[in-house]
Amino acid sequence: MERVRDLTKLPKAHLHLHFTGSMRPQTLLELADKHGVRLPDALTGAEPPQLRATDERGWFRFQRLYDAARSCLRDEDDIRRLVREAAEEDVRDGSGWLEIQVDPTSYAPRLGGLIPTMEIILDAVDSASRETGLGIRVLVAANRMKHPLDARTLARLAVRYADRGVVGFGLSNDERRGLARDFDRAFAIAREGGLLAAPHGGELTGPASVRDCLDDLEATRIGHGVRAAEDPRLMQRLADRQITCEVCPASNVALGVFDKPEEVPLRTMFEAGVPLALGADDPLLFGSRLAAQYEIAREHHGFDDAELAELARQSVRGSAAPAEVRSRLLAGIDTWLTTPA
Repeated sequence: MERVRDLTKLPKAHLHLHFTGSMRPQTLLELADKHGVRLPDALTGAEPPQLRATDERGWFRFQRLYDAARSCLRDEDDIRRLVREAAEEDVRDGSGWLEIQVDPTSYAPRLGGLIPTMEIILDAVDSASRETGLGIRVLVAANRMKHPLDARTLARLAVRYADRGVVGFGLSNDERRGLARDFDRAFAIAREGGLLAAPHGGELTGPASVRDCLDDLEATRIGHGVRAAEDPRLMQRLADRQITCEVCPASNVALGVFDKPEEVPLRTMFEAGVPLALGADDPLLFGSRLAAQYEIAREHHGFDDAELAELARQSVRGSAAPAEVRSRLLAGIDTWLTTPA
């Protein structure tokens, strides 16, 4: 049997990880006990919850579980623990750079407001980076279920902290709700402040969602973007402009976007020249972290080690990592590939 290289040793960048969703299941149980929170049964079992978000009822259930988990993050120590453990998990999976996505309005009521919340998060990021050696930065994400004026407030907040570790601005939650162009001013504020634009698109809805992110929000990266595979001309556009799609295979299957891992169009997009950055999305709810996404590419899509190394390179190139970090990670990828299995 052919030996294959250890994917946890493959240097890579992690560009699609949500804040609460990065939590370890055991940590969630301990924080719930600490704060006296009664969790839904789906969050207390040994296995990830059964999810399907292809209809509004399913998405509502997914969001309800996420909100229940988020309600357990109530003080500065909780935030610090979450960020430190997320960093530890990423290092274990071979990540050398993490861009974690957070909507600070979700935590602000318990942490003293938006500015104190950002201060706490960014301080936790600094500490975790020093303790683990992992480069970590933050994407501030607006919620497309809320008013576009809220997004503008968050964009200005993100720009305010651009010199403290915020590198991008995103747009998350159910892409079937609200138009991308409603948030164009918020993204303009972010871009004018030097931040990359990384809205979610092309997950729950089709290629039009990705086109809207490109046309209306001038996206420099796309969160998910897998439905672009349904439109060859759109894939060519992404390839020509080198717009990285943050593809999350396990998440796509868990939420019912695709029924089986082999149906996620990794190979189609890769061979079309679309840059891909594999991400874990919400490991707490989907049950797998970063290296497992590369395992899916290997086991279900036939990616060999050279192709897996190229996926890792694409994640690094699509990141906001400084030049010296990129060079180090790219050199590490070459070493991984040339070292016998």
